[in-house]
Amino acid sequence: MIEKVNDIKNSYSKEASSVTDVKSLNDLRVKYLGKQGLVTELSKMMKDVPNDQKKEFGMLVNEVRNFVTNDLDTKKEEIEKKLLNEKLESEKIDITLPATKVSVGAPNILEKVVEDMEELFMSMGYDVVEGPEIEEDLYNFELLNLPKGHPARDSQDTFYLEGDKILLRSHTSPVQARTMLKAKGEEPIRIVCPGKTYRRDDDDATHSHQFMQIEGLLIDKNVSLADLKGTFDVAAKHLFGDDVTTRFRPSYYPFTEPSVETDISCFNCKGKGCPICKNTGWITISGAGVVHPNVLKMCGYDPKKWHGFAFGFGLERIAMLKYGINDIRTFYNTDLRETKTFDRKEEK
Repeated sequence: MIEKVNDIKNSYSKEASSVTDVKSLNDLRVKYLGKQGLVTELSKMMKDVPNDQKKEFGMLVNEVRNFVTNDLDTKKEEIEKKLLNEKLESEKIDITLPATKVSVGAPNILEKVVEDMEELFMSMGYDVVEGPEIEEDLYNFELLNLPKGHPARDSQDTFYLEGDKILLRSHTSPVQARTMLKAKGEEPIRIVCPGKTYRRDDDDATHSHQFMQIEGLLIDKNVSLADLKGTFDVAAKHLFGDDVTTRFRPSYYPFTEPSVETDISCFNCKGKGCPICKNTGWITISGAGVVHPNVLKMCGYDPKKWHGFAFGFGLERIAMLKYGINDIRTFYNTDLRETKTFDRKEEK
């Protein structure tokens, strides 16, 4: 029995010396350590060994099993290391090659326009104020001199949520009304109010039921239309370049008197006439005016002592003009083939 154990050990050593690949090594493991392996069969022979030799025989069997197991593990590690080195030698990586580009999109153009205009007006002493998008009729219409029965309050234009009292705000002007009421007619105000607004409209290339505005309000003593003109002139040149010319045209808004449409000379054709300005040489970019005395009075200000002006920009319109975007739906598109161009547009 002892001689058989030594023969198996020697046989294994001879075969293991010629193994050079993982498959042959696994075959050798099965041959000696598998369920029907030679070393395993030695353990089954224990019952035939005389009692006085069982201890010695058992020790020899364990020694052979440990020897074969350790040697197989060592050889496996050596073979795998050799294979890895060969692979590294044959598969060199050229680190000078350009990396694969992954499309990640870009910040939304509207966000950039909002941030740009906020920074501009903050530099002029304005505060940025926000308010709720679900608004009361009182703040959205009544305090802004839009009485019951006014066409702007019609359900065809406004999203009402609860009867005719709660609605989705149709402009950011309610923030101005809330701010004036909070001031209680005792202090000047200088604010801009950016945010989403909602009106019933058909979604097409230039209209959407949801759009963004940034409105401004200045309340103080001795404020005139000339102050509004100077403010608009600074904003227009900041947005479209120092060479644009600005002008006011008479208009009508219930919450301002007088009211004006604010125009800039066409930055594309320099006033000569083109499709962008509809061959007029001018582009309307906002509405504005002197705050109506009724609005001041309803919001707690004495119109004999306090005056002010208000203005409002449609952010989608500003962005479409500034960056040459023809379809308003682009701002809400998640197709990276389109949104990835926003960064390039910004660089212009």
